[in-house]
Amino acid sequence: MPQSIPSYSGIPMPSLRRLPGYHHFLKQLTELKEEYVSATTIAQELKLIPIQVRKDLAYTGIIGKPKVGYPVKELIIAIEEFLDWNNTKKAFLVGVGDLGRAIIKYQGFHKLGVEIIAAFDSSPEIIGSTIGGIKILHVDKLTTLAKRINVKIGIITVPEDAAQSIADKMIVGGIKGLWNFAPVKLKIPRDIVVQSVNLAASLSVLCKQLSDVIKK
Repeated sequence: MPQSIPSYSGIPMPSLRRLPGYHHFLKQLTELKEEYVSATTIAQELKLIPIQVRKDLAYTGIIGKPKVGYPVKELIIAIEEFLDWNNTKKAFLVGVGDLGRAIIKYQGFHKLGVEIIAAFDSSPEIIGSTIGGIKILHVDKLTTLAKRINVKIGIITVPEDAAQSIADKMIVGGIKGLWNFAPVKLKIPRDIVVQSVNLAASLSVLCKQLSDVIKK
């Protein structure tokens, strides 16, 4: 029997992952002063099929008009509300190496409703410094501060051997969503949401696909 596709709030995970791509394209259309867009146009731009685009957008509650399409501005708002980008969520980051620093300095998270308010590390050379306006604290303060400030998102950018212990500290502190960049599968309770980003696996797929293209 084929494995069922994971869903989030009734929407299949593949559809959920496509919504930010739609949003990005729609923002480009607003710069061009476009008022309406069809599912066919979106599909052509993102190399999808129109019926899939219509199904994905239907989860936001908005309905397109026959022969006209979707009102661009209203569709942008519908996607943002569905993805809960309008409600800013506080986040902690642990692991202030090169990747952690890059994430801290990235300004685009505010548009996605996420604000990194503190970062943690165990290195004496880093603790007490400020990066991107964020002060670096000792990791031992993580759990207490998470409880006090009611932080719900934890970003893990530590080495593989430290990821599980950091995840445990975050969960004890009341953090419910983990964005994990360590190449390890975390053992977490069922009521915790985790999204893992395996950079090595992603790069391997890219290299393989590139090799196939070059051989053709």
